[in-house]
Amino acid sequence: MRALLLVGMGGALGSMARYLCQRWMAESYPHAFPFGTFAVNLSGCLLIGLFWSLTLKGGDQPDTWKLFLMTGVCGGFTTFSAFSLESIGLIRENRIGFFLLYVSGSVTLGILATFAGMKLGRLFTP
Repeated sequence: MRALLLVGMGGALGSMARYLCQRWMAESYPHAFPFGTFAVNLSGCLLIGLFWSLTLKGGDQPDTWKLFLMTGVCGGFTTFSAFSLESIGLIRENRIGFFLLYVSGSVTLGILATFAGMKLGRLFTP
């Protein structure tokens, strides 16, 4: 039951943060490219890498923080289903260039952001 509460609380925070970030990006950059989901997914990759690195040396309670931060916050914050839906939307709108940029950029930069988060976390752990 404790694990469910940790994941649920983290997921609620992550979902609210995603909503605010996507809304801000949509208002700031009202273009055909889905900048909101792109930014959320990349920053989520950076965060999950950072959280992984920080909880790796988490002492007696690493599962608590992993459940809250990684499964909860990052799980609620990032959204692969929106990525998939927006990718199909770009294809349907015949915006093939944006589609290719979005998919390749999300995957490549997402992996790099996760790696960067892991390296960043090592700066804070002995």
